[in-house]
Amino acid sequence: MYLGLDLGTSGLKGVVIDEAQNVVAQATAALSVDRPNTGWSEQDPTSWIRAAEEVLDALAPKTLAGIRAIGLSGQMHGATMLNSADEPLAPCILWNDTRSAAEAAEMDADQDWRAISGNIVFPGFTAPKLAWQRAQSPALFDQIAKVLLPKDYLRLWLTGEYASDMSDAAGTSWLDTGARDWSDALLEKTHLSREHMPRLVEGSQLSGNLRPALAARFGMGEVPVAGGGGDNAASAVGLGVTEPGQGFVSLGTSGVLFAATETYAPDAETAVHTFCHALPDMWHQMGVILACADALNWAANLVSTDAAGLTGALGPLEAPSNALFLPYLGGERTPLNSASIRGGWFGIDHGCDSTALARTVLEGITFALTDCRDALRATGTRIDRLLATGGGTGSEYWLAALATSLELPLELPENSDIGAAFGAARLGMMSATGDTGLATLPKIAKTIEPNQALVSSFRDAHSRYKAAANTLKELS
Repeated sequence: MYLGLDLGTSGLKGVVIDEAQNVVAQATAALSVDRPNTGWSEQDPTSWIRAAEEVLDALAPKTLAGIRAIGLSGQMHGATMLNSADEPLAPCILWNDTRSAAEAAEMDADQDWRAISGNIVFPGFTAPKLAWQRAQSPALFDQIAKVLLPKDYLRLWLTGEYASDMSDAAGTSWLDTGARDWSDALLEKTHLSREHMPRLVEGSQLSGNLRPALAARFGMGEVPVAGGGGDNAASAVGLGVTEPGQGFVSLGTSGVLFAATETYAPDAETAVHTFCHALPDMWHQMGVILACADALNWAANLVSTDAAGLTGALGPLEAPSNALFLPYLGGERTPLNSASIRGGWFGIDHGCDSTALARTVLEGITFALTDCRDALRATGTRIDRLLATGGGTGSEYWLAALATSLELPLELPENSDIGAAFGAARLGMMSATGDTGLATLPKIAKTIEPNQALVSSFRDAHSRYKAAANTLKELS
Protein backbone atom coordinates (compact mmCIF):
# COMPACT_ATOMS: atom_id res chain seq x y z
CA MET A 1 0.00 0.00 0.00
CA TYR A 2 1.03 3.61 -0.60
CA LEU A 3 0.34 6.79 1.36
CA GLY A 4 -0.23 10.22 -0.17
CA LEU A 5 -0.15 13.34 2.00
CA ASP A 6 -1.51 16.58 0.56
CA LEU A 7 -0.83 19.75 2.55
CA GLY A 8 -3.53 22.17 1.42
CA THR A 9 -4.40 25.64 2.59
CA SER A 10 -7.47 24.62 4.60
CA GLY A 11 -6.37 21.15 5.64
CA LEU A 12 -4.03 18.20 5.31
CA LYS A 13 -5.36 15.02 3.72
CA GLY A 14 -3.94 11.53 3.80
CA VAL A 15 -4.99 8.84 1.31
CA VAL A 16 -3.88 5.19 1.29
CA ILE A 17 -4.13 3.19 -1.94
CA ASP A 18 -3.52 -0.50 -2.55
CA GLU A 19 -1.56 -2.18 -5.34
CA ALA A 20 -4.58 -1.82 -7.65
CA GLN A 21 -4.73 1.93 -6.83
CA ASN A 22 -8.00 1.61 -4.92
CA VAL A 23 -8.45 4.04 -2.02
CA VAL A 24 -8.54 1.90 1.15
CA ALA A 25 -8.26 4.57 3.86
CA GLN A 26 -8.19 8.32 4.26
CA ALA A 27 -8.14 10.98 6.96
CA THR A 28 -8.07 14.78 7.14
CA ALA A 29 -7.04 17.47 9.61
CA ALA A 30 -8.18 21.09 9.40
CA LEU A 31 -5.87 24.09 9.08
CA SER A 32 -6.58 27.80 9.48
CA VAL A 33 -5.15 30.87 7.76
CA ASP A 34 -4.10 34.04 9.57
CA ARG A 35 -4.61 37.44 7.91
CA PRO A 36 -2.97 39.99 10.24
CA ASN A 37 -2.98 42.77 7.62
CA THR A 38 -4.78 43.56 4.38
CA GLY A 39 -3.39 41.37 1.61
CA TRP A 40 -1.50 39.13 4.04
CA SER A 41 -2.03 35.37 4.31
CA GLU A 42 0.04 33.25 6.70
CA GLN A 43 0.24 29.88 8.42
CA ASP A 44 2.31 28.58 11.30
CA PRO A 45 4.49 25.77 9.88
CA THR A 46 4.27 23.86 13.16
CA SER A 47 0.51 23.54 12.57
CA TRP A 48 1.32 21.41 9.50
CA ILE A 49 3.22 18.94 11.70
CA ARG A 50 0.34 18.76 14.17
CA ALA A 51 -2.03 18.13 11.25
CA ALA A 52 0.22 15.38 9.90
CA GLU A 53 0.34 13.74 13.32
CA GLU A 54 -3.45 13.89 13.52
CA VAL A 55 -3.84 12.31 10.08
CA LEU A 56 -1.32 9.55 10.76
CA ASP A 57 -2.87 8.82 14.16
CA ALA A 58 -6.30 8.56 12.50
CA LEU A 59 -5.13 5.97 9.97
CA ALA A 60 -5.34 2.48 11.43
CA PRO A 61 -1.98 1.03 12.57
CA LYS A 62 -2.72 -2.06 10.48
CA THR A 63 -3.01 0.19 7.41
CA LEU A 64 0.21 2.07 8.07
CA ALA A 65 2.12 -1.15 8.71
CA GLY A 66 1.62 -2.10 5.07
CA ILE A 67 2.87 1.19 3.57
CA ARG A 68 5.62 0.69 0.98
CA ALA A 69 6.18 4.35 0.06
CA ILE A 70 4.92 7.86 0.78
CA GLY A 71 4.28 10.67 -1.70
CA LEU A 72 3.82 14.34 -0.89
CA SER A 73 1.81 17.16 -2.41
CA GLY A 74 1.21 20.66 -1.19
CA GLN A 75 0.12 24.23 -1.67
CA MET A 76 2.71 26.01 -3.78
CA HIS A 77 4.79 29.18 -3.41
CA GLY A 78 4.80 29.41 0.41
CA ALA A 79 7.97 30.92 1.93
CA THR A 80 8.99 28.82 4.94
CA MET A 81 12.13 30.43 6.35
CA LEU A 82 14.24 28.31 8.73
CA ASN A 83 17.25 29.09 10.90
CA SER A 84 20.26 26.79 11.30
CA ALA A 85 18.34 24.70 13.85
CA ASP A 86 15.51 24.13 11.32
CA GLU A 87 13.19 26.35 13.35
CA PRO A 88 10.73 28.63 11.51
CA LEU A 89 11.84 32.24 11.79
CA ALA A 90 8.37 33.60 11.00
CA PRO A 91 4.97 32.39 9.81
CA CYS A 92 4.96 30.95 6.29
CA ILE A 93 3.88 33.58 3.76
CA LEU A 94 1.30 31.79 1.60
CA TRP A 95 0.52 31.63 -2.11
CA ASN A 96 -2.38 34.11 -1.90
CA ASP A 97 -0.42 36.76 0.00
CA THR A 98 0.16 39.96 -1.98
CA ARG A 99 2.34 42.01 0.39
CA SER A 100 5.34 41.70 -1.94
CA ALA A 101 3.62 43.31 -4.96
CA ALA A 102 6.19 46.12 -5.19
CA GLU A 103 9.13 43.70 -4.95
CA ALA A 104 7.54 41.40 -7.55
CA ALA A 105 7.04 44.29 -9.98
CA GLU A 106 10.64 45.43 -9.55
CA MET A 107 11.95 41.91 -10.14
CA ASP A 108 9.67 41.36 -13.12
CA ALA A 109 11.02 44.53 -14.74
CA ASP A 110 14.39 42.75 -14.90
CA GLN A 111 14.12 40.65 -18.08
CA ASP A 112 16.31 37.88 -16.63
CA TRP A 113 13.49 36.62 -14.41
CA ARG A 114 11.08 35.86 -17.25
CA ALA A 115 13.86 34.68 -19.54
CA ILE A 116 15.17 32.10 -17.05
CA SER A 117 12.10 31.10 -15.02
CA GLY A 118 9.70 31.28 -17.97
CA ASN A 119 7.13 33.16 -15.92
CA ILE A 120 6.04 36.54 -14.69
CA VAL A 121 7.24 37.18 -11.14
CA PHE A 122 3.86 37.21 -9.40
CA PRO A 123 3.53 38.57 -5.84
CA GLY A 124 2.33 35.14 -4.73
CA PHE A 125 5.56 33.44 -5.84
CA THR A 126 8.32 32.72 -3.33
CA ALA A 127 11.23 34.90 -4.46
CA PRO A 128 9.54 38.32 -4.04
CA LYS A 129 8.47 37.30 -0.52
CA LEU A 130 12.12 36.88 0.41
CA ALA A 131 12.91 40.26 -1.13
CA TRP A 132 10.11 41.77 0.99
CA GLN A 133 11.45 40.04 4.09
CA ARG A 134 14.96 41.37 3.51
CA ALA A 135 13.63 44.91 3.04
CA GLN A 136 11.39 44.79 6.11
CA SER A 137 13.57 42.80 8.50
CA PRO A 138 17.19 42.45 7.41
CA ALA A 139 18.17 40.97 10.79
CA LEU A 140 15.69 38.12 10.34
CA PHE A 141 16.75 37.65 6.72
CA ASP A 142 20.36 37.24 7.79
CA GLN A 143 19.35 34.31 10.02
CA ILE A 144 17.83 32.32 7.14
CA ALA A 145 19.61 29.01 6.62
CA LYS A 146 17.01 27.30 4.40
CA VAL A 147 13.94 28.33 2.43
CA LEU A 148 11.46 25.49 1.99
CA LEU A 149 8.07 25.16 0.33
CA PRO A 150 5.25 23.97 2.63
CA LYS A 151 5.24 20.28 1.66
CA ASP A 152 9.04 20.25 1.85
CA TYR A 153 8.94 21.42 5.46
CA LEU A 154 6.68 18.43 6.06
CA ARG A 155 9.26 16.28 4.23
CA LEU A 156 11.99 17.61 6.54
CA TRP A 157 9.95 16.42 9.53
CA LEU A 158 9.34 13.05 7.91
CA THR A 159 12.84 12.32 6.61
CA GLY A 160 15.31 14.87 7.94
CA GLU A 161 16.13 15.73 4.30
CA TYR A 162 16.10 19.11 2.55
CA ALA A 163 14.56 18.25 -0.83
CA SER A 164 11.98 19.51 -3.29
CA ASP A 165 10.57 18.39 -6.62
CA MET A 166 10.69 20.17 -9.97
CA SER A 167 7.00 21.08 -10.22
CA ASP A 168 6.85 22.82 -6.84
CA ALA A 169 10.26 24.46 -7.27
CA ALA A 170 9.12 25.95 -10.59
CA GLY A 171 6.70 28.18 -8.66
CA THR A 172 9.42 29.91 -6.67
CA SER A 173 10.79 32.09 -9.55
CA TRP A 174 14.27 30.75 -8.76
CA LEU A 175 14.12 27.70 -11.04
CA ASP A 176 15.55 27.55 -14.53
CA THR A 177 12.39 25.78 -15.64
CA GLY A 178 13.72 24.58 -18.97
CA ALA A 179 16.90 23.16 -17.44
CA ARG A 180 15.08 21.83 -14.33
CA ASP A 181 17.70 23.28 -11.99
CA TRP A 182 18.12 26.20 -9.60
CA SER A 183 19.34 29.37 -11.29
CA ASP A 184 22.41 30.74 -9.52
CA ALA A 185 21.89 34.09 -11.26
CA LEU A 186 18.32 34.49 -9.97
CA LEU A 187 19.23 33.35 -6.46
CA GLU A 188 22.00 35.92 -6.33
CA LYS A 189 19.52 38.65 -7.25
CA THR A 190 17.73 37.94 -3.95
CA HIS A 191 20.98 37.62 -1.95
CA LEU A 192 20.61 33.85 -1.65
CA SER A 193 22.52 30.83 -2.97
CA ARG A 194 22.07 27.11 -3.54
CA GLU A 195 23.05 26.61 0.09
CA HIS A 196 19.70 28.10 1.07
CA MET A 197 17.76 25.80 -1.25
CA PRO A 198 16.77 22.13 -0.97
CA ARG A 199 18.24 19.67 -3.46
CA LEU A 200 15.99 18.84 -6.40
CA VAL A 201 14.51 15.49 -7.45
CA GLU A 202 11.81 14.48 -9.90
CA GLY A 203 8.40 13.88 -8.40
CA SER A 204 8.56 10.13 -8.98
CA GLN A 205 12.06 9.77 -7.52
CA LEU A 206 13.20 8.95 -3.99
CA SER A 207 13.88 11.99 -1.77
CA GLY A 208 14.66 10.18 1.50
CA ASN A 209 13.37 7.62 3.98
CA LEU A 210 11.02 7.96 6.92
CA ARG A 211 12.97 8.71 10.10
CA PRO A 212 13.27 5.66 12.40
CA ALA A 213 11.62 7.47 15.31
CA LEU A 214 8.53 8.26 13.22
CA ALA A 215 8.50 4.78 11.69
CA ALA A 216 8.41 3.28 15.17
CA ARG A 217 5.79 5.77 16.40
CA PHE A 218 3.35 5.08 13.58
CA GLY A 219 4.07 1.39 13.08
CA MET A 220 5.87 1.64 9.74
CA GLY A 221 9.17 0.34 8.44
CA GLU A 222 11.95 2.14 6.55
CA VAL A 223 9.55 3.71 4.10
CA PRO A 224 10.85 5.73 1.11
CA VAL A 225 9.41 9.18 0.52
CA ALA A 226 8.99 10.35 -3.09
CA GLY A 227 9.71 13.82 -4.39
CA GLY A 228 5.99 14.39 -4.92
CA GLY A 229 4.59 17.52 -6.53
CA GLY A 230 2.96 20.87 -6.21
CA ASP A 231 -0.77 20.51 -5.68
CA ASN A 232 -1.81 20.99 -9.30
CA ALA A 233 0.89 18.76 -10.79
CA ALA A 234 0.06 16.08 -8.21
CA SER A 235 -3.65 16.41 -9.04
CA ALA A 236 -2.76 15.94 -12.70
CA VAL A 237 -0.91 12.71 -11.86
CA GLY A 238 -3.95 11.58 -9.86
CA LEU A 239 -6.23 12.34 -12.80
CA GLY A 240 -3.89 10.82 -15.39
CA VAL A 241 -3.38 14.20 -17.10
CA THR A 242 0.14 13.51 -18.31
CA GLU A 243 -0.08 13.69 -22.13
CA PRO A 244 -0.32 16.69 -24.49
CA GLY A 245 -3.93 17.62 -25.21
CA GLN A 246 -5.10 16.48 -21.77
CA GLY A 247 -6.21 18.99 -19.16
CA PHE A 248 -8.31 19.58 -16.10
CA VAL A 249 -10.20 22.43 -14.52
CA SER A 250 -9.98 22.64 -10.74
CA LEU A 251 -12.76 24.36 -8.80
CA GLY A 252 -11.10 24.73 -5.41
CA THR A 253 -10.23 27.72 -3.23
CA SER A 254 -8.42 29.03 -6.28
CA GLY A 255 -9.29 28.05 -9.84
CA VAL A 256 -6.97 26.37 -12.32
CA LEU A 257 -7.13 25.46 -15.99
CA PHE A 258 -4.27 22.97 -16.43
CA ALA A 259 -2.78 21.52 -19.62
CA ALA A 260 0.00 18.92 -19.86
CA THR A 261 2.80 19.58 -22.37
CA GLU A 262 5.76 17.55 -23.59
CA THR A 263 7.94 20.58 -24.38
CA TYR A 264 9.01 23.69 -22.54
CA ALA A 265 7.38 26.60 -24.37
CA PRO A 266 6.87 29.57 -22.04
CA ASP A 267 4.95 32.71 -22.96
CA ALA A 268 5.14 34.90 -19.88
CA GLU A 269 3.29 37.82 -21.50
CA THR A 270 0.03 35.85 -21.34
CA ALA A 271 0.35 35.44 -17.53
CA VAL A 272 0.06 31.69 -18.11
CA HIS A 273 2.20 29.69 -15.68
CA THR A 274 4.75 27.38 -17.35
CA PHE A 275 6.04 24.85 -14.81
CA CYS A 276 7.72 21.46 -14.74
CA HIS A 277 5.34 18.53 -14.37
CA ALA A 278 5.78 16.07 -11.51
CA LEU A 279 7.03 13.47 -14.00
CA PRO A 280 10.44 13.54 -15.73
CA ASP A 281 10.76 15.34 -19.08
CA MET A 282 7.23 16.77 -18.87
CA TRP A 283 6.00 20.31 -18.34
CA HIS A 284 2.60 21.89 -17.93
CA GLN A 285 0.90 25.21 -18.42
CA MET A 286 -1.95 26.62 -16.42
CA GLY A 287 -4.10 29.67 -16.05
CA VAL A 288 -4.78 30.54 -12.42
CA ILE A 289 -7.48 32.65 -10.79
CA LEU A 290 -7.04 33.49 -7.12
CA ALA A 291 -10.68 33.36 -5.99
CA CYS A 292 -12.79 30.47 -7.27
CA ALA A 293 -14.80 28.56 -4.66
CA ASP A 294 -13.36 31.17 -2.30
CA ALA A 295 -15.45 33.83 -4.08
CA LEU A 296 -18.55 31.64 -3.92
CA ASN A 297 -18.08 31.05 -0.19
CA TRP A 298 -17.57 34.77 0.36
CA ALA A 299 -20.81 35.60 -1.47
CA ALA A 300 -22.71 32.91 0.46
CA ASN A 301 -21.52 34.40 3.73
CA LEU A 302 -23.01 37.77 2.73
CA VAL A 303 -26.49 36.24 2.90
CA SER A 304 -25.73 34.03 5.92
CA THR A 305 -25.62 30.68 4.16
CA ASP A 306 -23.08 28.32 2.65
CA ALA A 307 -22.21 27.66 -0.99
CA ALA A 308 -24.70 24.81 -1.32
CA GLY A 309 -27.44 26.95 0.21
CA LEU A 310 -26.66 29.86 -2.09
CA THR A 311 -26.75 27.77 -5.27
CA GLY A 312 -29.38 25.22 -4.26
CA ALA A 313 -32.29 27.06 -5.89
CA LEU A 314 -30.67 27.19 -9.33
CA GLY A 315 -32.39 25.08 -11.96
CA PRO A 316 -31.34 24.28 -15.53
CA LEU A 317 -28.70 26.46 -17.17
CA GLU A 318 -29.99 29.81 -18.40
CA ALA A 319 -28.54 32.49 -20.65
CA PRO A 320 -26.11 34.65 -18.66
CA SER A 321 -27.48 37.47 -16.56
CA ASN A 322 -27.20 41.09 -17.66
CA ALA A 323 -25.43 41.70 -14.34
CA LEU A 324 -21.71 40.86 -14.07
CA PHE A 325 -19.63 39.70 -11.12
CA LEU A 326 -15.83 39.99 -11.26
CA PRO A 327 -14.23 37.71 -8.63
CA TYR A 328 -11.04 39.67 -7.95
CA LEU A 329 -11.27 39.67 -4.16
CA GLY A 330 -7.51 39.77 -3.65
CA GLY A 331 -5.97 40.54 -7.02
CA GLU A 332 -5.69 38.27 -10.05
CA ARG A 333 -3.08 36.28 -11.94
CA THR A 334 -4.16 35.04 -15.38
CA PRO A 335 -4.50 37.03 -17.55
CA LEU A 336 -4.50 40.34 -15.68
CA ASN A 337 -1.37 40.04 -13.52
CA SER A 338 -2.60 42.58 -10.98
CA ALA A 339 -2.23 42.48 -7.20
CA SER A 340 -4.24 45.68 -6.80
CA ILE A 341 -7.34 44.92 -8.87
CA ARG A 342 -10.47 44.25 -6.84
CA GLY A 343 -13.79 42.71 -7.76
CA GLY A 344 -17.20 44.18 -8.29
CA TRP A 345 -20.79 43.74 -9.42
CA PHE A 346 -22.07 45.59 -12.47
CA GLY A 347 -25.63 45.96 -13.71
CA ILE A 348 -27.42 45.01 -10.49
CA ASP A 349 -31.07 46.10 -10.23
CA HIS A 350 -34.02 45.65 -7.87
CA GLY A 351 -34.72 42.21 -9.31
CA CYS A 352 -31.39 40.80 -8.12
CA ASP A 353 -32.31 38.42 -5.29
CA SER A 354 -30.04 35.82 -3.68
CA THR A 355 -30.65 33.33 -6.50
CA ALA A 356 -29.72 35.89 -9.12
CA LEU A 357 -26.70 36.80 -7.04
CA ALA A 358 -25.64 33.14 -7.04
CA ARG A 359 -25.93 32.97 -10.83
CA THR A 360 -23.81 36.06 -11.37
CA VAL A 361 -21.09 34.75 -9.03
CA LEU A 362 -20.91 31.38 -10.80
CA GLU A 363 -20.93 33.09 -14.18
CA GLY A 364 -18.20 35.53 -13.14
CA ILE A 365 -15.88 32.75 -11.97
CA THR A 366 -16.72 30.84 -15.15
CA PHE A 367 -15.73 33.82 -17.32
CA ALA A 368 -12.50 34.23 -15.34
CA LEU A 369 -11.64 30.61 -16.20
CA THR A 370 -12.63 31.28 -19.81
CA ASP A 371 -10.05 34.08 -19.78
CA CYS A 372 -7.54 31.39 -18.77
CA ARG A 373 -8.62 29.28 -21.76
CA ASP A 374 -8.00 32.20 -24.09
CA ALA A 375 -4.58 32.80 -22.52
CA LEU A 376 -3.63 29.14 -22.98
CA ARG A 377 -4.74 29.27 -26.61
CA ALA A 378 -2.55 32.33 -27.11
CA THR A 379 0.49 30.24 -26.10
CA GLY A 380 -0.40 27.60 -28.70
CA THR A 381 -1.39 25.05 -26.04
CA ARG A 382 -4.36 22.89 -26.87
CA ILE A 383 -6.83 21.00 -24.66
CA ASP A 384 -8.71 18.19 -26.39
CA ARG A 385 -9.92 16.40 -23.29
CA LEU A 386 -10.87 18.21 -20.07
CA LEU A 387 -11.59 16.65 -16.68
CA ALA A 388 -13.20 18.53 -13.79
CA THR A 389 -12.18 18.27 -10.15
CA GLY A 390 -12.55 20.11 -6.84
CA GLY A 391 -15.40 20.91 -4.48
CA GLY A 392 -17.15 23.12 -7.04
CA THR A 393 -17.99 20.07 -9.17
CA GLY A 394 -20.91 19.49 -6.80
CA SER A 395 -22.84 22.27 -8.58
CA GLU A 396 -24.45 20.99 -11.78
CA TYR A 397 -25.36 24.54 -12.80
CA TRP A 398 -21.73 25.61 -12.53
CA LEU A 399 -20.50 22.61 -14.53
CA ALA A 400 -23.05 23.31 -17.27
CA ALA A 401 -22.01 26.96 -17.39
CA LEU A 402 -18.32 26.02 -17.58
CA ALA A 403 -18.78 23.47 -20.34
CA THR A 404 -20.81 25.98 -22.34
CA SER A 405 -18.44 28.92 -21.84
CA LEU A 406 -15.25 26.87 -22.40
CA GLU A 407 -16.98 25.12 -25.34
CA LEU A 408 -15.55 21.81 -24.20
CA PRO A 409 -17.18 18.72 -22.66
CA LEU A 410 -16.33 18.30 -18.96
CA GLU A 411 -15.62 14.75 -17.79
CA LEU A 412 -16.32 13.95 -14.13
CA PRO A 413 -14.27 11.09 -12.61
CA GLU A 414 -16.18 8.22 -11.06
CA ASN A 415 -14.00 8.33 -7.95
CA SER A 416 -14.54 11.59 -6.11
CA ASP A 417 -11.41 10.93 -4.01
CA ILE A 418 -9.13 11.61 -6.96
CA GLY A 419 -7.05 14.66 -6.23
CA ALA A 420 -3.64 15.79 -5.09
CA ALA A 421 -3.41 13.28 -2.22
CA PHE A 422 -4.24 10.43 -4.61
CA GLY A 423 -1.66 11.76 -7.07
CA ALA A 424 0.90 11.95 -4.27
CA ALA A 425 0.21 8.29 -3.40
CA ARG A 426 0.73 7.42 -7.09
CA LEU A 427 4.05 9.25 -7.08
CA GLY A 428 5.04 7.27 -4.00
CA MET A 429 4.10 4.09 -5.84
CA MET A 430 6.21 5.15 -8.82
CA SER A 431 9.23 5.79 -6.59
CA ALA A 432 8.93 2.30 -5.14
CA THR A 433 8.25 0.42 -8.39
CA GLY A 434 10.12 2.53 -10.93
CA ASP A 435 7.00 2.53 -13.12
CA THR A 436 6.10 6.07 -14.23
CA GLY A 437 3.26 4.75 -16.40
CA LEU A 438 0.91 4.29 -13.46
CA ALA A 439 -0.86 7.63 -13.98
CA THR A 440 -3.79 6.37 -16.04
CA LEU A 441 -6.98 8.30 -16.73
CA PRO A 442 -9.86 7.52 -14.35
CA LYS A 443 -13.23 5.97 -15.10
CA ILE A 444 -15.69 8.72 -16.03
CA ALA A 445 -19.00 8.90 -14.19
CA LYS A 446 -20.61 11.40 -16.54
CA THR A 447 -19.81 14.00 -19.16
CA ILE A 448 -21.30 17.50 -19.20
CA GLU A 449 -21.72 18.69 -22.78
CA PRO A 450 -21.82 22.37 -23.77
CA ASN A 451 -25.36 23.71 -24.21
CA GLN A 452 -25.09 24.63 -27.89
CA ALA A 453 -28.22 26.78 -27.74
CA LEU A 454 -26.52 29.04 -25.18
CA VAL A 455 -22.95 29.13 -26.52
CA SER A 456 -23.48 32.39 -28.39
CA SER A 457 -24.99 34.18 -25.38
CA PHE A 458 -22.10 33.00 -23.19
CA ARG A 459 -19.62 34.32 -25.76
CA ASP A 460 -21.34 37.70 -25.72
CA ALA A 461 -21.42 37.82 -21.93
CA HIS A 462 -17.76 36.86 -21.76
CA SER A 463 -16.92 39.76 -24.08
CA ARG A 464 -18.76 42.14 -21.74
CA TYR A 465 -16.94 40.58 -18.80
CA LYS A 466 -13.51 41.18 -20.41
CA ALA A 467 -14.38 44.80 -21.10
CA ALA A 468 -15.41 45.30 -17.46
CA ALA A 469 -12.25 43.57 -16.24
CA ASN A 470 -10.03 45.84 -18.32
CA THR A 471 -11.86 48.88 -16.97
CA LEU A 472 -11.35 47.69 -13.41
CA LYS A 473 -7.67 47.09 -14.04
CA GLU A 474 -7.26 50.64 -15.35
CA LEU A 475 -8.94 51.97 -12.20
CA SER A 476 -6.93 49.84 -9.77
